[in-house]
Amino acid sequence: MNDDPRHHCGCFRPTPVTRRDMLRSVGGGFGMLAFAGLFGRTALGASTGDDGGSAAGVLAERALPATHLPQRARSVIFLYMDGGPSQVDTFDPKPRLVDYDGKPFPMKTAPTQFNNNGNTLASPWKFNQYGQSGMWVSDLFPHIAGVSDELCVIRSMTSDFSEHTNANYFLHTGSGIPGRPSMGAWCSYGLGDENANLPGFVVVEGGLVPPGGLDCFSAGFLPARHQGSIMRPMGEAIANATPRDSADAQLRQRQMIARLDSAFAHDTNSEAVESAIKNHELAYRMQASVPELAALDGESKETKELYGFDAPDATTRTYARECCLARRLVERGVRFVEVTCPRTIGDRWDQHDNLRGGHEANARAVDQPIAALIMDLKRRGLLESTLVVWAAEFGRTPFAQGSNGRDHNPFGFTVWMAGGGAKGGTVIGATDEFGYRAVENPYKIHDLHATMLHLMGVDHRRLTFRSGGRDMRLTDVHGNVISGAVGA
Repeated sequence: MNDDPRHHCGCFRPTPVTRRDMLRSVGGGFGMLAFAGLFGRTALGASTGDDGGSAAGVLAERALPATHLPQRARSVIFLYMDGGPSQVDTFDPKPRLVDYDGKPFPMKTAPTQFNNNGNTLASPWKFNQYGQSGMWVSDLFPHIAGVSDELCVIRSMTSDFSEHTNANYFLHTGSGIPGRPSMGAWCSYGLGDENANLPGFVVVEGGLVPPGGLDCFSAGFLPARHQGSIMRPMGEAIANATPRDSADAQLRQRQMIARLDSAFAHDTNSEAVESAIKNHELAYRMQASVPELAALDGESKETKELYGFDAPDATTRTYARECCLARRLVERGVRFVEVTCPRTIGDRWDQHDNLRGGHEANARAVDQPIAALIMDLKRRGLLESTLVVWAAEFGRTPFAQGSNGRDHNPFGFTVWMAGGGAKGGTVIGATDEFGYRAVENPYKIHDLHATMLHLMGVDHRRLTFRSGGRDMRLTDVHGNVISGAVGA
């Protein structure tokens, strides 16, 4: 008699199991082995005294990928300057602009976003030299000027796009169209995560999501678990991160979900389902780790003052918490952290008019917290292993838009790196005498990505993922490590 409860009349003979059916069933079982492994890592952390705020106990049993090159940086903090700061008003002084201020711009110009081009516009701010390196920094950044010897300033960056959305996709993913993985997702995919209780890629969102939206943080064609997780520096860092039920109720829920997931994974045998299961398990573990991570008020009074937790300006206070949270994330083994700008009275760094007011508002928000982040990482021994990158999607024109703004300029702008093996106290490349176009060692965003990966021990040409019939990579078929940017 057939004991299968689906055959109550006993008149049906069970179908023999074919080799294909057996392999399909075993394949689902392999997926559940990975699923069970996630529970095992959580238990390992608990058994070794891990409180969710450290990778200790988890790392001992987790084999991370071997790197192609010596690894200088274990983590990246990407300080995204939304909208495009003006290079000639920040880190690239151009005295010739003073000579031509208010006069017709003497160089041939390309079409701009709005084609409302006025006369040459000198910087409203003064530049001075700082540190042993004699780094030129404008009055917009008095605090960053104090850590100028840590900066590797690249004055000859270029982009292929002059519109925010496409330029943001290019900056974040190496492609000007949506759908490609973000650089944070590539780092998570290539190097793995050092803390099983936190995502490998986190976006600390201070009030502004880049033009282009969440696609800037997408996993694209990579497994979904590598997508950026959004955290906020105020209130609950992640929605619903605080458990609402008792531990017993949660255990019963997990057991039920595990049974449902097991059946569904068996039936689908899908990479997407496997990623979803891993994401759900990570979300559970984050309920224990995130509240401790986000408890910024537990920082010392001196640290909070350093970052500007009590600064007079509200946006400075917001960005101070963002930068402090970024430090806590890399301290706990998160691979890639992107920090977005707070919403100031000048919105983003996109000053098509009111250049002085807008740039001063944005600089006031980020200057003290960024300098504090670099100093704090250094004194904790983390700067050597953390690459800090300051960049935007493009720069701004040295001539006016209207009378008191600057339009988008992808032809030559400034980014900088600090720590993580970047050569501090150096300036690489140059723009022309007006700061309009890169004329010495011009680089593209692909080169920046290649250099970031190089410092993390990854050869950008060998970090690939098969999609659409070809081996895809962050730098596509482009990119070279920026000469002189890597320290000894």
